[in-house]
Amino acid sequence: MAGLYFWQRLFLLKWQRKIKNLSKLSLPFVNKQFNVAGKCRLSTTACSMQHQELPFHLNDFPVERIRNFSIIAHVDHGKSTLADRLLEITGTIPKGNNNQVLDRLPVERERGITVKAQTASLIYKYQGQDYLLNLIDTPGHVDFHYEVSRSLAACQGVILLVDANQGVQAQTVANFYLAFEAEMAIIPVINKIDLKNAMPELVADQINNIFDIDKSAILKISAKVGSGVEDVLKAVIERIPCPVYSRERPLRAFVFDSWYDHFKGVVAHIAICDGVVKTGQRITCASSKKTYELTEVGIMYPTQVPSGYLYAGQVGYAMMNMRNTGEAKIGDTFYHENIPVDPMPGFKNATPMVFAGIFPTEQSEFPLLRSAIEKLTLNDRSVQIKMDNSPALGQGYRLGFLGLLHMDVFNQRLEQEFNASVIVTTPNVAYKVKIIGEKNIKFYGGNELTILNPCLMPDIAIITEYQEPMIDGTIITPAEHINAITQLCLDYRGRIKDQIYIDDTRIMVQSKFPLAEVLVDFFDELKSLTSGYASFDYEDAGYEVSDLVKIDYTLNGREVEELTMICHVSRARKIAVRICEKLKTAIPRQQFVITIQAKVNQKVIAREDIKAFRKDVTAKCYGGDITRKMKLLKNQAEGKKYLRKIGVVEVPTDAFIQILKK
Repeated sequence: MAGLYFWQRLFLLKWQRKIKNLSKLSLPFVNKQFNVAGKCRLSTTACSMQHQELPFHLNDFPVERIRNFSIIAHVDHGKSTLADRLLEITGTIPKGNNNQVLDRLPVERERGITVKAQTASLIYKYQGQDYLLNLIDTPGHVDFHYEVSRSLAACQGVILLVDANQGVQAQTVANFYLAFEAEMAIIPVINKIDLKNAMPELVADQINNIFDIDKSAILKISAKVGSGVEDVLKAVIERIPCPVYSRERPLRAFVFDSWYDHFKGVVAHIAICDGVVKTGQRITCASSKKTYELTEVGIMYPTQVPSGYLYAGQVGYAMMNMRNTGEAKIGDTFYHENIPVDPMPGFKNATPMVFAGIFPTEQSEFPLLRSAIEKLTLNDRSVQIKMDNSPALGQGYRLGFLGLLHMDVFNQRLEQEFNASVIVTTPNVAYKVKIIGEKNIKFYGGNELTILNPCLMPDIAIITEYQEPMIDGTIITPAEHINAITQLCLDYRGRIKDQIYIDDTRIMVQSKFPLAEVLVDFFDELKSLTSGYASFDYEDAGYEVSDLVKIDYTLNGREVEELTMICHVSRARKIAVRICEKLKTAIPRQQFVITIQAKVNQKVIAREDIKAFRKDVTAKCYGGDITRKMKLLKNQAEGKKYLRKIGVVEVPTDAFIQILKK
């Protein structure tokens, strides 16, 4: 007992010394310790130790001196780099080797992309007065379009960033119209003018031609070296209007993001539309009518810094005694207890495009997976969740994502942030079918069904019509590749609707595609054909009637439900042959023959055989009558025939990923 007490004392002493040393570290070092959504790897309290008090008072900033804005752009046009320079110029972080300060997730730093929109408050002195600027850095990839729309709900203006080398890209167009439809002030900025191949004048012409923005309003900067960045801050104050809110009105707090803190529970990003909120007050949720006590209120500077108060027009975070992740609904409104107000208009729910089964590698880990998904979807409300069950993989979930990158990032975050090891089945899109028969309609609850899981498609005899989801795609490409792009669109069952020259060398092609066709490798083919110079963006275009079939895969006559898929009839044989060949290489050989078959309506359209291991049972027969050898071979054949009846063939977990690659 004495020895145990000694080691406990030693362990506590070490941790006290670590925390004491951590409080002396400079801010840039702590920035490298970020893990999930701004949380420090050791603890959230260690992060907040960097700023015991804010160097200013939030009460000193009336709404007239507050600006809320976002940075929107295509992938890799320099959003995060510009955010770093803005933080340095305003003194929020010390100047130095700062890189992607607001990209706090491990997956963001590994991939070099922004996945989650992050906020930071800045103080900038302009014409002798201090202004409070609330910056929201947003993702650029089409799969995270929902993050951008949520961020804009808390802003009054945007910085539209365009690369001086790449010019206007497909996602630039999509983000511009998102801000334009919301009637926001737009500040066009051309970045990376220091590059050797930069073409700022040509890019300015593109912005003028496509968006009808006067060239004199366009700022030209280099976020990497910092030239011209201060003009961006001045333009934010001059061109973006202040919030039209009042401190005198009753509290209205708008939740535009939230996440789960392992130490403190649910944390909500809130924009204060009216009134004042203070730590210790009790606030009520407009949708659930539940009341909570605020345990901490503060701003992101750039990490969580408690301020005690938040006033009208300001953006910050709030912690409350909320432990159930399902209660923190993004788009909800909070007000003071017993002082109800009209809720703010919420967000339009994101429409999932891609569906896949997520199962734990071991069924004993299912409770861990369930907890991880609940906490991660609090931070990513665009994921749709449904329970699923598989004979081969056990209990799991069928999740809906906005795209393949979204699915890949979600799975990576499950592994990195919650240590959840999962199996992902073949992704598919949501199809619709119409059925006949009163009994069938009553059984399924309607004559039109949405098929998320191909295994659940009704019998072909009762289906009268198939529908598949369509998208409106926008491709921006150099003019010399237009013939190759046209052929590529036709190969993927696309229909070209319009072609527009945006300048002398580049064309914008607008096409309509079946979503399933562009799901896996269309973007890779597009980049390959154009040497990486083309960009692609899409939006939902509803459903169209199509000729679809369901492909079932069997191993020795036993159906593998996880591989079942729906595709267009013209692609069925090609896809079936490819997947059978992939399975042949992925499934290990057994003591018996394995027959892989792909079937459409019980008709085999592709087949592969995996040969059995064979022992030489006649090796010890030295001479003698031939009937001795024949007898041994016959016994071996009968044994393998029996094995084939009772043998179970298991599909390796990596096979579900391998068959997607073309």
